[in-house]
Amino acid sequence: MTVPHLTTALTGPLLELESRILIAQPHIEHWFRSQWHNHAAPFYGSVDLRNSGFKLAPVDMNLYPGGHNNLNPDFLPLAVQAAQSAVDRVCPKAKSILLIPENHTRNTFYLQNVAALVHIFEQAGLKVRLGTLNPEITEPTALTAANGAVVTVEPLLRRGNRVVLADGFSPCIVLLNNDLSAGLPDVLAGIEQNLMPPLHAGWAVRRKTNHFAAYDQVANDFAQLISIDPWLINPYFSAAGGLDFHTRQGEDALAEHVAKMLDKIRIKYREYGITHDPYVIVKADAGTYGMGVMSVKSPEEVVGLNRKARNKMSVVKEGLEVSEVIVQEGVHTFESINDAVAEPVVYMMDRYVVGGFYRVHTGRGVDENLNAPGMHFVPLSFETACLPDHKVGPDAPPNRFYAYGVVARLALLAASRELEATDPDAE
Repeated sequence: MTVPHLTTALTGPLLELESRILIAQPHIEHWFRSQWHNHAAPFYGSVDLRNSGFKLAPVDMNLYPGGHNNLNPDFLPLAVQAAQSAVDRVCPKAKSILLIPENHTRNTFYLQNVAALVHIFEQAGLKVRLGTLNPEITEPTALTAANGAVVTVEPLLRRGNRVVLADGFSPCIVLLNNDLSAGLPDVLAGIEQNLMPPLHAGWAVRRKTNHFAAYDQVANDFAQLISIDPWLINPYFSAAGGLDFHTRQGEDALAEHVAKMLDKIRIKYREYGITHDPYVIVKADAGTYGMGVMSVKSPEEVVGLNRKARNKMSVVKEGLEVSEVIVQEGVHTFESINDAVAEPVVYMMDRYVVGGFYRVHTGRGVDENLNAPGMHFVPLSFETACLPDHKVGPDAPPNRFYAYGVVARLALLAASRELEATDPDAE
């Protein structure tokens, strides 16, 4: 498997960043261990990273990762060990797990992800069955994934304070791979089983701005640990609300947010001698699948949007209306595979990196969202299971991937703190 390459030589700041990460590896790993003593890691997650050559930063954190089928199969043992650790932490006596997938049963590529998850947990020694929230499924139904794998989904039922399948199957762990964009289902409210991730992690409740507020703190702490400017691992962001893209309500205020953000980025670019044009990503504060996202280089671009653009921004998955957005510093991606623009996506389970892949798009530019129709995936070829190699330079593949893993785990830690801060049951 070929290792993806940077289209440009690393410029100073990122080479410096990766060097500092390598030198500080023992301190970094000790710091992470102490953090995980104080904060429970999310059950699993994936992080979209952007590597601009002068900056390496997370731009999104998904707590219901799809795409497990795109991971390098050579590293299945990593995922199995991490799954055992995650299960052991939640319910040490668990013999089985109830997995709740997304409702879109016709998406045969998503079903590959479900089959891959089932395989990981079965290899970890657990019996896995699939309970669906889809009201159209009224009996056990076999579904075939794009690669021919077959999964069987069954109606999810509520009995007392537990969710069960028709024959009474009711394990202590209920794992959501459904991001709850459509709302919080009554059937899951107040169940006594361990629901992972918790309901308030779903997009009906969760906000990206809460995540990046938590990430600000994590990035600042980490930057202090290894003596770097936190901006090198952290995109600026602000929140804009009161929007109605259909009626153009809030456009001027949004343009003001964009103008201020571009000014902040320009100051940093001047400080580091960066000559690229700054840009801003405007995206729905809740939701996923790359919907409700636009890339802009001037405040004028968000004023007077045409109907197609307004429609695109106004609604995300499950028809969720967009009235709040995150205005985020755009991070260029200067990585490519076969001349196509690429960005790394790192997967974690419990507190461990279990693999990742490059999201590749032949039709998009270095300053555009790659999570769009036409993308494809290339597994990250971790040569040494995401462990650094101190005998070679910081930009050698194992060290590049180690740096990815460090920054991805920072985002995972931020997600842990975010879930603690937004827990409705916390005192």
